[in-house]
Amino acid sequence: MSELNDILGMNGRNLNYLCLNKKTGRKIADSKLRTKKVLKKTQVANPRLLKVFRSISDINNFDWLRLKTGFVLKPSEGYGGEGILVVKKPGYYAGEWIRMDGTAIKIEDLKIHAKDIIEGRFSRNRTPDMPFIEERIKIHPKFLKYAYKGTPDVRVIVFNKIPVMAMLRLPTKESDGKANLHQGALGLGVDMATGITTYGVHHNYLIKYIPGTNRKVNGLLIPFWERILKTAVDAQIASTLGFAGIDIVVDEEKGPMVLEINDQPGLQIQMANREGLLRRLQRLEKLNIGNSDYKGIQIAQLLFAESFADKIKAKEGKKILGIFEQITLKDGIGEKHELVAKIDTGAFSVSIDKTLAKDLGLLNKENILYKTEVESSLGKQTRSVIELEFWLQGQKIKAMATVSNRKGLTSPILIGRRYLQGFFIDPSKVKNF
Repeated sequence: MSELNDILGMNGRNLNYLCLNKKTGRKIADSKLRTKKVLKKTQVANPRLLKVFRSISDINNFDWLRLKTGFVLKPSEGYGGEGILVVKKPGYYAGEWIRMDGTAIKIEDLKIHAKDIIEGRFSRNRTPDMPFIEERIKIHPKFLKYAYKGTPDVRVIVFNKIPVMAMLRLPTKESDGKANLHQGALGLGVDMATGITTYGVHHNYLIKYIPGTNRKVNGLLIPFWERILKTAVDAQIASTLGFAGIDIVVDEEKGPMVLEINDQPGLQIQMANREGLLRRLQRLEKLNIGNSDYKGIQIAQLLFAESFADKIKAKEGKKILGIFEQITLKDGIGEKHELVAKIDTGAFSVSIDKTLAKDLGLLNKENILYKTEVESSLGKQTRSVIELEFWLQGQKIKAMATVSNRKGLTSPILIGRRYLQGFFIDPSKVKNF
């Protein structure tokens, strides 16, 4: 788990990040119907809306028998998963449906529930609300052995178009098939680079196995991971929120769909990932990724890849590196070049000589992630940060690299400890290149 000063607390979240969420965005997030309207307008996938009830007479006059498949009855302004009724399929008799737990529910029960919603039983301030019906998402087969009679979702925290942290939420018997941590659902941390689950939490306790099973919480590859991240960014942009939690479900046939947008996302996601949000957010605060909607995804996957993911992908044991190692570097048009890099655990990231980067076509606009100001012996300088793809002892590495003047140094490329996980360093190991 992160150091305590890495953890983002509620006060820090409220003072430093929720202030980025303007009134317009909060209004969208606080109403599921407004959210659906905005998502539809911006063509962001979300479950199909089937019916909105604006009055008691709407509820009484609706032809409930036209609902031939599974559906979800929801309050527009409900919170914490309260008031959501999920119907799996029609029952044997007309006017009867089967819920996710196998119990039957009838038209009169649905009417009563919809009337409770309209009277404000589940809204934040107990004010009148609008119930609505939307299609039920078909759970992706990947999750069938992990989720109890409900649909899992992925919560992605997005900060200024950059996905910062993610968590897979799995329904349990205790949570009544709902993916809500406060009601007893499981939270599984997710590696941002690969979409592989890492750690798990249940009621603020760290877990290694899905309760009641021998299935580990780590190692589950979430399907459509790249599309999930893009969908989360699209939803954040559509909502106009600067800091948001995007809840996404993965439909078996349609892929990722936005279920909800949160303008005050909870902080348990940090426990599920065993890492604090604060350090990640602070690393991103000064970044300006320009007009590119998805460059933030590229940055997040480079910055926040877990060492756990390296273990999943590793096929061999740790390899030993010397102070200088030959690498294979891909240039701007995809061709590969053999170069010698310096291995330096005293440095954090990767540095590449500006002239070399230019010669290899790596300084084109599309490859520059962002620019940063640094203090050096020559004063304040603006340096580009680019993405590099190279192979070190056969292992493919994608890295963020600062472009600087390395003229006169022993190597035009330096590789720091951020990208040396999985290797041993032996300073006495000398090679002739």
